[in-house]
Amino acid sequence: MENFGSWSVLTTNFLIVLYLALAGVTFASILHLANGKWRFQVRYFAVATAGLFPLAGILLLVLLYSGENTFPWLAGAHDEGNHLGGWHNYTFLVARQIFGFLVVAGFFALFIKYQHMTDISDDPKVHRTFRNIALVIPGVYVLYGTMIAWDFEMTLIPGWHSASYGVYQFVSMFHFFLAFLAVMLILLHRSGKVNKPYKPFVFNYLAQMMLAFTILWTYFYFTQYLIMWYGRLPTEMDRFFDMMLNDLAPLWWTYLVLKFFVPFITFAVWTPNRHNPTVIMFVAASILVGTWIERYTWISGSVSPEFYHIPMTSIADIGVTLVVAAAGWFSVRTVMTKYGLVRA
Repeated sequence: MENFGSWSVLTTNFLIVLYLALAGVTFASILHLANGKWRFQVRYFAVATAGLFPLAGILLLVLLYSGENTFPWLAGAHDEGNHLGGWHNYTFLVARQIFGFLVVAGFFALFIKYQHMTDISDDPKVHRTFRNIALVIPGVYVLYGTMIAWDFEMTLIPGWHSASYGVYQFVSMFHFFLAFLAVMLILLHRSGKVNKPYKPFVFNYLAQMMLAFTILWTYFYFTQYLIMWYGRLPTEMDRFFDMMLNDLAPLWWTYLVLKFFVPFITFAVWTPNRHNPTVIMFVAASILVGTWIERYTWISGSVSPEFYHIPMTSIADIGVTLVVAAAGWFSVRTVMTKYGLVRA
C-alpha cells in the first residue's frame, strides 16, 4: 500500500478512459432518443471514443491483477476479526468486473454497428432494432457506471456508503465527456482535416449541455454531503472531512472551483461565451482537469495520508498518465481515420 498514491493515478486514468468509451455511445443514444437533429453532425465523432474499450480493458486487468495496490481493503481482508460483506469478496469483484466489461463493450459495439446500418439501409427492421438498442443504452450506462463507482471509489473504505454515489460519479464523468468532445471537435474543426464537416453551432449546443451538467453535478455533489451532515452520520462524514480539511484539501477545493465556479460563471453569467469556441475550450479544459483531480481525490482519500501524495509530483505519475493519454489519443484517432471522419 506504500505506493497507493501512484496506483490511484492509474485507477483515475482507467476511469477516465473507460467513461470516455461509455459516454460516447450513451451520448449518441440519448440524442437519437431525443430526436436531436444535430446528432447527425456529431454522432460518429462521439462513438469514436468507443475505440478506447481495448485500452480500458488492459488497464482493468492490470488493476485487478494488482490486488491490494488497487483495493486497500484487500490487505486486511483475512485479518482475524475483520469481517467484510459479500460485496468485498475479491473473486466476486474480479468476476463481475470482467463479465460486466465484456457484456457492456459488446452491447455498445452492437449499437455502433446498427447506427451505421441505419445510414445505408431503409429496412424498417434495422431502424426498429437500432431504436430498441438505443432505448437500453442509458440504462446500461447507469447500472454499469454504478458498479464501477462502488468498486473503484465508494467501497474502498469498507462500510462507507452513499445512496447517491453511483449517480454522483457517472454524472461527473458524463460532464467530463462533454468537455472532451467539445475540445476534440473544436481542435478538429480548426485543423481543417475533417472529412465529414459539422456546423459550428454544435459548439454552442455542447456549451449548453456542459452548463446543464455543471448544475446537475453540483446538485449531487452537495446533496450527498448534505444528507450525511444533517443526519449527523460521523462515520460517513469522516471521509469528507479527511478530504475537505486535511492533506487533500487543496485538491478538493480546486476541483470544486474548476468543475462548478468556472463553467457556471463563464456560461451562465456571460451567455455570449457559449458561442465563442475559444472560451468553450477554456471551460472544457477546466472541467477536464477538475474531473481528473476529483477522481484522484476520492480514490487516494480512502487511505491514511502517509500512503498517498499530491498527484503529478513524481516521474511515475507523469509517465503513466502520458502513456495512457498517448495510447488513448492514438486509439480514437485511428478509429476516426479508419472510418473516414478525418484525414490522416
